[in-house]
Formats: sequence, structure tokens, C-alpha cells
Amino acid sequence: MELFSIDRDKCKRDGHCVAECPVAIIEMKGKESFPSPVDGAAELCINCGHCVSVCPHGAISLNTMKPEDCPPVRKDLLLTPEQAEHFLRARRSIRTYRDEPVDQATLTRLIDIARYAPSGHNFQPVHWLIIDGRNEMKKLASIVIDWMRVMIADHPEVAEPMHFDRAVKVWENGQDRILRDAHHLIVAHGQTAFPPAQAACIIALTYLELAAFSLGLGACWAGYFNAAANVYPPMQQALALPQGHQTFGAMMVGYPKFQYHRLPLRNEARITWKR
Repeated sequence: MELFSIDRDKCKRDGHCVAECPVAIIEMKGKESFPSPVDGAAELCINCGHCVSVCPHGAISLNTMKPEDCPPVRKDLLLTPEQAEHFLRARRSIRTYRDEPVDQATLTRLIDIARYAPSGHNFQPVHWLIIDGRNEMKKLASIVIDWMRVMIADHPEVAEPMHFDRAVKVWENGQDRILRDAHHLIVAHGQTAFPPAQAACIIALTYLELAAFSLGLGACWAGYFNAAANVYPPMQQALALPQGHQTFGAMMVGYPKFQYHRLPLRNEARITWKR
């Protein structure tokens, strides 16, 4: 089967697909020729869909992706620069949640948005694990506390700068500073031996955090949890990830208990121009 097909009645031979192909596997051999795959194109194609998406005429179809299967870009839904800036500045890391679980359909939609995050070579290596319910969250938070106690005793040079002692003390007083009494934790994991997996997971979780805000949810990176998940065997046993996988990031998710009303200030950007 050919890698892609061209509808010659629609194709205007404008070369958009040739110019935009990330791996340069589409060519036009002359002004009157139609786009065609280069030798070995099927092995090099990363199935990104750029060629299908960029053609204004819907003339090119991958054997895995047709233009009619790809929703059109709706210009009425695109953000203005002012809207994008306000959206990004209004987002907050949420650490106080309502005692109300998020329904499964909304969590699924959240991940469905996050899966469109870019990944190197379009590998899409991200796997997702959803921890659901406060009982399970408390169990995992207690394992993180156990790890912190071990670190305080055996590696104070690591524990002290990270204030593990304070987190343990607060926990012993009945407050959860690990997973913040959230109802849900979303973990992004991938193959340890696959170098692109880490960056892809982090980028996907960033998409997820922003999407959560748009859905009226709150989210916050679970740094203590992620640290324990990568080095503490009891936590690794509790998560039971596939063999050869590790956690590359995790996000607490829930309904915010409070709303924010102002945009806080941040340091000026530190920029170096080099020409």
C-alpha cells in the first residue's frame, strides 16, 4: 500500500506538503508533477499528519489518516494573544481541594487533550496511570512519608534542604502536604531505557495542567511523590508499573476549594540576546 495518496482533482501542486514534512519524505519532481513519496518514505514516515493538516485543499491522504477524519481548525476558537496571556497567567497550582471526586469522563477527557502534546519524532511514548480515591491517595502519601523518614535518617544532606522533617511533622499532626487530600493523582510514565520518554511525559503533563484549568479543575505537580516513586521500592511495588517503566511526573487533580481573583507578579524575564 502506498504511504499516501493524492486527489489530483483537488491538488493545486502548491508544495505545502513538501515544505512542511518534518522528515522530508515528500517530493515534487517538477512544476507540473504531483507530490510523491521519496524512496524509503514508508520506513521514515513518523505519521505526524502534517501533510494532511497543512493542505488547504484536502488533497492528500495518509494510509493511516484522511483529511475528512481530521477536524478542521476553527478560527473562532483560537485565542488572541491577550486571551492566551491571561489564561496562562491566571492558572494557579492548586493545593486545596473540595471533598468532591472528579467523574471518570472528565478525567478521561483531560488525558485525551494531553495526549496531543508534542513528542520527539512523534513517538508518543507516554503511558498514564490514574490513582483514584482518597483512601488510595492516603496510602501512597504514607509511603512517601516512610521514604522521607528513611532519607532523614540516612541522607540528611538531601532531606534537610528539601524540608522533609517539616512534611513528616505536619503529616503526624494530621495534615497531608504530600498529596494535599486530592481525590486523584495522574501519573505519566514510560520506558526507562527510551530517552525521549522523560521529556514527552513532562510536556504532556504540562498540557494536562493547562487543560485542567480550562475544565474548572485544579492541578499541582506532585514532586515529593515523583521523587519517591523513582527510588523507593515500596512505592514502586505499590504502583506496579510495567516492567522497565518509571514515573516521569505526576499531577494532583481535583476541584479547587477556593478561587483566585488576581494575577500575582513574577520576576522580570532574564533574557540574553545573541546575534
